[in-house]
Amino acid sequence: MTEAKKTPLLDELEKGPWPSFVKEIKRAAANSPSAQDLLGQLELSYVDKKAHWKHGGLVGVMGYGGGVIGRYSDVPEQFPNVEHFHTVRINQPSGWFYTTKALRQVCDVWEKYGSGLTNLHGSTGDLVLLGTKTEHIQTIFDEISNFEEHPMDLGGSGSNLRTPSCCAGPARCEFALIDTLDICHDLTNEFQDYLHRPMWPYKSKIKISGCPNDCVASIARSDFSIQGTWRDDIKIDQEAVRAYVAEGFDIEGLVISKCPTKCMSFDGNELTIDNANCTRCMHCINKMCKALRPGDDRGATILVGGKAPILQGAMMGWVIVPFMKLEPGSGYQELKDFLEDCWAWWDEHGKTRERIGELILRLDMRNFLRGIGREPIPQMVVAPRANPFFFWWPEEVEQD
Repeated sequence: MTEAKKTPLLDELEKGPWPSFVKEIKRAAANSPSAQDLLGQLELSYVDKKAHWKHGGLVGVMGYGGGVIGRYSDVPEQFPNVEHFHTVRINQPSGWFYTTKALRQVCDVWEKYGSGLTNLHGSTGDLVLLGTKTEHIQTIFDEISNFEEHPMDLGGSGSNLRTPSCCAGPARCEFALIDTLDICHDLTNEFQDYLHRPMWPYKSKIKISGCPNDCVASIARSDFSIQGTWRDDIKIDQEAVRAYVAEGFDIEGLVISKCPTKCMSFDGNELTIDNANCTRCMHCINKMCKALRPGDDRGATILVGGKAPILQGAMMGWVIVPFMKLEPGSGYQELKDFLEDCWAWWDEHGKTRERIGELILRLDMRNFLRGIGREPIPQMVVAPRANPFFFWWPEEVEQD
């Protein structure tokens, strides 16, 4: 495609108040032949009602099996500049904090060897560079990994550990109950080999949220969701509670009645919380943040099995470890051992393209727990007695 062609179907996607990816591709197309051909091929896809990308197979750089997603056009004679249109994932810094210079370095490389189109950040979390040719991949990797300042590594793709990602945590949020940035950085360094060399039945993701508000949606988007929490009592400032009520705050309607376990009450003077029955959802703290604060004994809840639809439907993670202490700089050995145990069981029993949550569904929770050496606990089910997700071993059942 050597000159701009009309794209009436794509133009429809520019209408309305929301941002349009078509508008951004058109901006890039002013200087990028591959962006021009991308528009042309995308328009053709809407006309034909089918994607015109072939499965890319394996492309990569020396020593790495992941980080580059291969993509080829099935109509290269019409759009030669997207005959190869590979995607490069770059391992993002924890919390997505970049300096301006770091971003300029990446953009300079990408304008030289790629389409100039980027995507910050994909569902895995990486800085994504869209569209380059096979012959440029090694050069791109060599240049980004040898930046004078802020050298960068490839992220994960394929059947391996995907790039761990986290929320901004203590860098910007008062509710951060764990140091998400330190945990993410530590796990990324610890599991570098798992990140770059496909070795498992399918992908495995780790996402870390500083509190149960879960701003990175880890419970729904990752096989291993690590969420900051606390295990002592919620701290209450009764004077502040009364001030809320005196100002007309509907404490009954907005807080008490919304508590999922109904563990709160207000007698007109004092707020009472039955902390033993609190699930640490943080709704009350979000609503009354001047009066309620998380406790001081802080750590993380570990959930396993979340994923988007592939073989099975979308799944949320199950609580497997209700509380684990994660002190900054400790090395997080207990967490790493837990991950290794889960991966070993999954790697031994999983089928091709089967995520660990799907394997737990297929072989059931008791086999998973026995495989990783953990006992069943009530927190693993949403509603004990109504949701018999754990089935006892026959030898453990006493018949009347």
